[in-house]
Amino acid sequence: MPVPFMDLSRTPPSTERLVRDAVLRVLDHKQFILGTEVTAFEALASRELEGASALGVSSGTDALLLGLMALRVPAGAEVLTTPFSFFATAGVVRRIGARPVFVDIELDHFGMDLAAVSSLPRSRFAAAIPVHLFGHALDLDPLVRWAEDSVPIMEDAAQAIGARDVHGRLAGLQGRLGTWSFFPTKNLGALGDAGLVATRDEELAARMKQLRAHGQSSQYRHEEIGGNFRIDALQAAALTSTWPLLAEQNRQRRLNAAYYERRLGDLARRDDRFVLPKISAGHTVHQYVVRVGGGRRDQVQAGLREMGIGSMVYYPIPFHLQPCFKDLGYREGDFPRAEQAAAEVLALPIFPGLRPEEQDQVAAGIEKLLA
Repeated sequence: MPVPFMDLSRTPPSTERLVRDAVLRVLDHKQFILGTEVTAFEALASRELEGASALGVSSGTDALLLGLMALRVPAGAEVLTTPFSFFATAGVVRRIGARPVFVDIELDHFGMDLAAVSSLPRSRFAAAIPVHLFGHALDLDPLVRWAEDSVPIMEDAAQAIGARDVHGRLAGLQGRLGTWSFFPTKNLGALGDAGLVATRDEELAARMKQLRAHGQSSQYRHEEIGGNFRIDALQAAALTSTWPLLAEQNRQRRLNAAYYERRLGDLARRDDRFVLPKISAGHTVHQYVVRVGGGRRDQVQAGLREMGIGSMVYYPIPFHLQPCFKDLGYREGDFPRAEQAAAEVLALPIFPGLRPEEQDQVAAGIEKLLA
């Protein structure tokens, strides 16, 4: 029996009806750009994000890009971030002409090693972009203390909608602004590309709203050059219909993660080269990422594939070794933990529609391959 890594066709019929009704509502009133659907979505997002001003945008990538533009990060400036994330995190820095500066990660949750940040001079940086990866919310207190009021923090929470840190705080709300992605495979997925930015700074929120529509203050009056970063009304309507289901979806992911912990825990204790993720109470388990060391990861993935079991590698090449960042001057060995993660990470099926017998197949396959 094949086990898919992700299967969106298993969306419950009740959820399908909610989305279909939302889409048909938009098709009926034909207000496809901004309008009431986007207003309702942003109001819901603001409530879910503890009153922060929320702005729907065209993608998680554009959320990051819009944030940097709104923070007025100039060309040539340096932006502190991680070498291990989805490409957009560093890609948007180069798109505005700035320079990403990397700090190595920690291997428990694959986030920036915030302890290493404290020795860096604040005056170097125009902004910092920490990433809440795979559904884990970082405790950003060390970064906030380091940044003080001189380095604005933009949180990349693309994979951490609803995640809470060890203090119970929502990912995306500790810095100057937060960004999220609603790519269809996210815990809260749209029907295509969509994203969100949120901030408690009303002046910054107003600036992002203006930049979202080509820098317009009124029709055809452009105060500055922005972009076309608007969320589609269809996406906004779909997300408004499914956001109330997010908590239950995240709960199912945590239950699936708990099964893997029970089933594979003994194997991890016997073999210190096989490492299970640390899933806290506030973790939303966007991905269930194990580490397979000893140069065995690719063999294990190939073995799972032969068994018909899906898996994914997030991410096989850290930023400092990407061809497009060659001019930054980094070399292999500069960030050893990021390189180790890239060689060892393997994401197992975790989506809410995963069946118990399929999880059993995954676990049995891992046990067989690592025996």
